[in-house]
Amino acid sequence: MAIDPADVSAIGAQLGREPRGIHEVGHRCPCSLPDVVTTEPRLPNGTPFPTTFYLTCPRAASKIGTLEGTHVMKEMEARLAQDPELAAAYEKAHEAYLEARYELGDPPEIHGISAGGMPTRVKCLHVLAGQALAQGPGVNPLGDEVLERLGEWWKQGPCVDLELEDEEQ
Repeated sequence: MAIDPADVSAIGAQLGREPRGIHEVGHRCPCSLPDVVTTEPRLPNGTPFPTTFYLTCPRAASKIGTLEGTHVMKEMEARLAQDPELAAAYEKAHEAYLEARYELGDPPEIHGISAGGMPTRVKCLHVLAGQALAQGPGVNPLGDEVLERLGEWWKQGPCVDLELEDEEQ
């Protein structure tokens, strides 16, 4: 699948490096730029890559990093251990993540491994938010919660100035 060169340029500006293994834009921010890419399960150099839904927006990523610093992951993980309904929904999110990856390929080195600590741990809120954006509300309850806690990160406008990026090149 061909990805629009303008999107590749935007993603490169967001990441501060050349993007790798992009299959497609997984979600667009309300500002119109990509904020999640769906990646191939194996990078061009052959390395298995389990992060199918990769958050690219630096503004959202920064806010999530701040949220991770509040130890919310430990609280979420404790809730998983105490709430069977939440645990079951998180298990389904893990399965949905794997199904999406298997549509793209199934490197044996990462078979059955999703990302973000699923299905029993909470390791990376960036991954959970990326899945919630790419697969939509109701798929990953903890990802939905992360997005809710972030608020409207896009309100200030695009996270990168593509005209400025073009001038620098």
